[in-house]
Amino acid sequence: MKKNMGFTDRVIRILAAAVIVTLYFANIISGTVAAILLALATVFVLTSFISFCPLYLPFGLNTSKSKNKNEE
Repeated sequence: MKKNMGFTDRVIRILAAAVIVTLYFANIISGTVAAILLALATVFVLTSFISFCPLYLPFGLNTSKSKNKNEE
């Protein structure tokens, strides 16, 4: 797997996951919405740790900084 997520992208995803978890434990979100958001938060954290987002592939997105700039 080639990394396609940059540092900023990873930090934003981890912060979003932290906000979702905080909202859940503060009982602001509950039920089905909480389950869906917690699943999304889990995906955010996992993709942040591996620096790869499968949804970026079909759209050709890449937020990581490439060391090789020959593709311009």
